[in-house]
Order: sequence, then structure tokens, then C-alpha cells
Amino acid sequence: MAFLRACALLGMIVMVTLFAWAHHNARIDPIVRTARIGFRDWPAGAHPVSVALLSDIHMGNEAMDAVRLGRIVGQVNRLKPDLVLLAGDYIAGHRASVARAFAPQLVEPLRGVHVPLGVVAVMGNHDYDTDPAAIRRALRAANVRVLDNEAVSRGALTIAGLDDLFHHRDDVPKTMAAVHRLPGLPIAISHGAARPFLLHEITLELVGHTHCGQVELKPLGIRNPFTGANYPCGITRSGKGITLVTAGVGTSLVPFRVNAPPDLWLLTIGPAQH
Repeated sequence: MAFLRACALLGMIVMVTLFAWAHHNARIDPIVRTARIGFRDWPAGAHPVSVALLSDIHMGNEAMDAVRLGRIVGQVNRLKPDLVLLAGDYIAGHRASVARAFAPQLVEPLRGVHVPLGVVAVMGNHDYDTDPAAIRRALRAANVRVLDNEAVSRGALTIAGLDDLFHHRDDVPKTMAAVHRLPGLPIAISHGAARPFLLHEITLELVGHTHCGQVELKPLGIRNPFTGANYPCGITRSGKGITLVTAGVGTSLVPFRVNAPPDLWLLTIGPAQH
């Protein structure tokens, strides 16, 4: 009996340790991943644009609070990008009460982003699941420009912002019409990968949503079906198109990460180099 009690105690200690480790992994500073993406049709004489891409902040659970988001913003500022893009999902969970309680906590940290070309964002599925009006108010208060099937010019880039496809709010023709009215080389940002962009003159799409699986047990022979159903994390080239999927900085339902650390991307977008 004593042996069984010892085994049970040991098992409990192991489980608590694993949960604590997974929770710690969800709150570490994001890994900064870098890439240079060149275009042959880059506007002549235009300077390259450095872009910081963040997604899936998910304020409202144990993995994200205003202090941690402020620390991440400081990390971004130290990278000195020209432009910051946010790829949706600012709130954790699916309840409107969570958005109303935690959306205001986005304001002060995001207002601390200091980049010359500003912050441009799109909404995600959790935002529409909760209270999109409360989230939009918070983002506007933080001087974030939210795109709803719209486009804006920033430096030599035109940013096409596709609204959330999971709630059928995406409108590619409307977005492309907005793109065609603006100068600059077009790139796209959306919460989830929207393949139609790669067929409509935009060859670079920046997205989040998948968290890179969040809990990825592939080394143990366990495949995460959510990861397999989406574009893999990182950069995927398909024909002429490039889709970049970031792991995001927060977590959705449970504040755990295993083999899928939080990350953000620092991209240099400019002319093609031989």
C-alpha cells in the first residue's frame, strides 16, 4: 500500500511539474524570427520596409496580461521596425463578458508601440465570438488602424486587410478593389490563411490563428490534427505565392504551450536580390 501511495504521489508531482512547465512556456518572451522577402516589381528607388508581425494576443487568460503585453511591445520597439501588423484574436475564449472585461487592458500596452508607419490590424475569429465592438474601441484608443476588407498604404507597401473568414466576413473582391486604388506593392494580412489572395495579384500573405499547434507532440508520434489542417508554421511557398504563419504570442483556451513557443516575425520587405 505504501508503494502505491508513493507511486501516486510521484505521478502527481510529475503532472504538476509538466503543467507548470507548459504554463511557463506560454508566458516566455516570444522568439523573434527573421526573414527577408524580395520582389522583382518593388517600386524603383523605394526603401525596404521592416515589418513586425504579431498575432493571437488573447488577453484574458493566464498566458497574457497587460504586463506581459507591455513587455512584448518593448521587445518590438527594440527591434525598430518601420511598421507593426497585428493578425487578429485579441481576446481569449468565446464569451462577450471576457472581451468587455479585458479589451481595455489592450490599450495602454499597444499605445506604447513606437514605429514610424504605425500599427495596422485585422480582426480574428475570437474577436467576433466575443464582443467585436469592445475590441474595436480598444484598438482605436491604442491608435491601431483596423482593416475590414480595406487597404492602406504604408511606405512602399499597400496593406490589404481581409476580415475574418471563419465568420464569413471576408470579401476578396472588395479588398482587391481597395488595393487597386492605392500605390505601392500589395501584401495581405488576415487572421487565417486566405488562399484567394494568392490568386489575386498578392503574393505575400501574413496570418496567425494556428498557434503552431500550441501543444505539439509530434516527437512522441502524436499528430496535432489542427496543425495538419492548416498551413504549416513559418514560410510556405506555393507557386508564386508565399504564406507566412506566425505562432502568435498568446494562447486561446488553455494557457499551455509544448513544442510550439510563442513567436513574432521581423520581416524586411524590399527589392529582390540576386
